[in-house]
Amino acid sequence: MRVAVVGAGISGLASIKCCLDEGLEPTCFEQSEDIGGLWRYTEHVEAGRPSLYLSVISNTSKEMSAFSDFPYPEDFPVFLPNARLLDYLRRYAHRFGLWEHIKFGTTVVSVKKRTDLATTGQWDVVTEADGKQTSHVFDAVMVCSGNFSEPSLPLHCFPGIERFQGQYFHSRQYKHPEVFQGKHVLVVGMGNSGVDIAVEASRVAAKVTVCTGRGAWVISRVFDHGYPWDMVINTRFMSLIINSLPGPLSRGLINYRVNQRFKHENYGLQPEKSCLVREPVLNDDLPSYILTGRITIKPGVKEFKDNSVIFHNCPEEEPIDIIVFCTGYNISFPFLEEAVVKVENKHASLYKYVFPTHLQRPTLAVLGLIKPFGAIMPVTEMQARWVTRVFKGLCQLPPQSVMEKEVNEKKKNQVRRFGLSFDEVLKTDCLVYMDTLASFIGAKPSVLRLLCRDPRLALTIFFGPCTPYQYRLGGPGRWEGARQAILTQWNRTLKPTRTRVPTSSSSPCPFFLIVVGFILLLAALVFGFQ
Repeated sequence: MRVAVVGAGISGLASIKCCLDEGLEPTCFEQSEDIGGLWRYTEHVEAGRPSLYLSVISNTSKEMSAFSDFPYPEDFPVFLPNARLLDYLRRYAHRFGLWEHIKFGTTVVSVKKRTDLATTGQWDVVTEADGKQTSHVFDAVMVCSGNFSEPSLPLHCFPGIERFQGQYFHSRQYKHPEVFQGKHVLVVGMGNSGVDIAVEASRVAAKVTVCTGRGAWVISRVFDHGYPWDMVINTRFMSLIINSLPGPLSRGLINYRVNQRFKHENYGLQPEKSCLVREPVLNDDLPSYILTGRITIKPGVKEFKDNSVIFHNCPEEEPIDIIVFCTGYNISFPFLEEAVVKVENKHASLYKYVFPTHLQRPTLAVLGLIKPFGAIMPVTEMQARWVTRVFKGLCQLPPQSVMEKEVNEKKKNQVRRFGLSFDEVLKTDCLVYMDTLASFIGAKPSVLRLLCRDPRLALTIFFGPCTPYQYRLGGPGRWEGARQAILTQWNRTLKPTRTRVPTSSSSPCPFFLIVVGFILLLAALVFGFQ
């Protein structure tokens, strides 16, 4: 079975590898001359490609961000600069022989259904390289082109912008902070990129203001007791608690946790509707920079003047030299017919964020079009594992009516939960989503069964971080090294930071915590944990 893979970023590499694992024949088309997608830094913005700034560091820790059968080297930092993450992707490609399946400098021009799609499931794919177009026929297509290439710049939402005489640009254009030297800078939007850019700009600018109409929860990479935030929060135990509690109680618990480090209201960061769950912003410096006056938080923009801005509920004009619009990205698939994947309001109606619901044969899938509360890498890998087994006929999709109903219900639930702004419908609970897909292919770990035959592993899986290796303990794609990788995950986490160890150092997991954990696990099982 010949499979076309569009793009050689994280999703594309995982797709090639999963195709090979299932005995399929992948051909990956990458328009640039290298792998890495979003994580490959270039000094200049390239058309049709994601762009990142030089200082980008991963927001998720290496153990939570690894491919499930390929842990990071233990000497890699816990949170990875973009160059180190790209190095990991290169090692992954070498380890599993992915390079030979990638055609670089090749753009996918079109992907169209063949007239006999209902019987063959095949697609006509046209590619272009060196100015020459080539037609191919593939049995299936995996779209891994990402969603960070087409910036969203809704200037019509900002009255007076046409009069503004200073400089403005989308965050996609940003590379270095020198452009802000001695300037008054306004950052519009408060996602991760916006806050990163504001922090960098504040080191050289005369003044930096961040405006946000919604606010945001801000958490640090360094969490309880200095451990990585996602290794503390993303556990099966925490997920069980959050998802079992009534909505108001669950939200109250989240509000309490995120306000433990500092009270967001005092810093102008409190989300406008704290009853709605917002994606947290990961930044280690913002609170202290607000405290020291380097950054000021303001409400949304009311109007721009020639060289200034007026904010809502703030009558005073503030001088502005440069505006950085951190307003996200549009979702588009220029090589696909609109009838194949229709995008409305930055949302593509896909079953489990992957499969179009209306195709006669499930032989086209979109990977990576999701924003999990956690690392994207293991999520896209799990998608690829599921997709390749669907292609082979080893996993079946529900009837079209069932898939469409779920997609519509999901959209409604996300509107109620997030308030539906920009691409909020792409956001989902990482652990629940991973477990769902893993159950489809028979790779979801059973804590109950493990408790009987391997209690130590069961406790680590339930109370410890939900690292991707858990999904290689059994089922198709089982990896012999999964158990050892899980039991040594904290060793690899602490290795790069414990460069000086006092003689009286204590264990990160005292024996009494293990005993307490065992009791709590039994209690959870009694209350219906499956």
